[in-house]
Amino acid sequence: MILAPPFLMPALRRLDPERAHTLSLLALRWGLAGRDTRPDAPILSTQAFGRSLSNPIGLAAGFDKNAQAVTALGRLGFGFVEAGTVTPRPQPGNPRPRLFRLTEDKAVINRMGFNNAGLEAYIANLRQVDRSALVLGANVGINKEGADPERDYPALVTAVAPHADYITINISSPNTPGLRDLQSEQRLAAILEGIASPKPVYVKIAPDLSEEGLEAVIATAMRHNVAGLIVSNTTIARPDSLKSPLKRETGGLSGAPLFAPSTAMLARAYKLAGKHLAFIGAGGVFTAEDALAKLLAGASLVQIYSGFAYQGPAMLPKLKAGLAGLLRQRGFSSVSEAVGAGL
Repeated sequence: MILAPPFLMPALRRLDPERAHTLSLLALRWGLAGRDTRPDAPILSTQAFGRSLSNPIGLAAGFDKNAQAVTALGRLGFGFVEAGTVTPRPQPGNPRPRLFRLTEDKAVINRMGFNNAGLEAYIANLRQVDRSALVLGANVGINKEGADPERDYPALVTAVAPHADYITINISSPNTPGLRDLQSEQRLAAILEGIASPKPVYVKIAPDLSEEGLEAVIATAMRHNVAGLIVSNTTIARPDSLKSPLKRETGGLSGAPLFAPSTAMLARAYKLAGKHLAFIGAGGVFTAEDALAKLLAGASLVQIYSGFAYQGPAMLPKLKAGLAGLLRQRGFSSVSEAVGAGL
């Protein structure tokens, strides 16, 4: 295993968060982030999206919005990487500052607003990816202005499908006005009715959905042959436990405070859908214990983001080795055996 230079993460943490993120992507493209050359433990192997994955740990959307570093990210040892969110047209996103570290809380608040270079640039980057060595997801969303969700989502899915193993419909970011309204049964059904994809389609939902809202999303997803749900996106809630003065910033909260509510919603969703939908657990995963908890609550795969942003590439080998050990300790012989076993 070749790790990133030890100076890299401390240096990045001293910078403005968005500047650090930009430099992280450059470091990845220049090969400075290292690579994990060791094979994953066989107990971590699993099947998803019609592909074999060496482990169930993926990188959530938002880190590589324009798919410019997905190959380098795959070399770090992720089982899969999700790139995006991409919108039909380029857009700058919301005014800066728009990304905040809540270090005391191991959390992040962002109000980025789907800043990205647009679909044309995104596909051009995807065409450069050797997908034989990478399981890749494409996360799609709509522009802040001039959007027609019932038109734009099906068109986006059609455009990215040849270049990805699965597609995620992002209707749950809190940073695009009106986007979360698309989680209503009527609006979501109208979007899904226009989608005809040869690749599995997932819907990413908010952790702030009501019980009735969650039931409606699941019923709608099942009626329209959606492959699964990603649970969850960031939250607009601000737990009383937050210590950082930056907790007052608007935007979506991710990181450690999101773990409990997102995992609870994941468990509820799994109980409602059973085996009819697959689930990807996201939200607050920092440790192997966190990852196992997502599996036990019904996730067949797990995504990380804030934990990776805080800990860097060295997080992955520790997370995978720890998860393999925990699975063995619990008497599981595979990842799939653990899915939903805590319920």
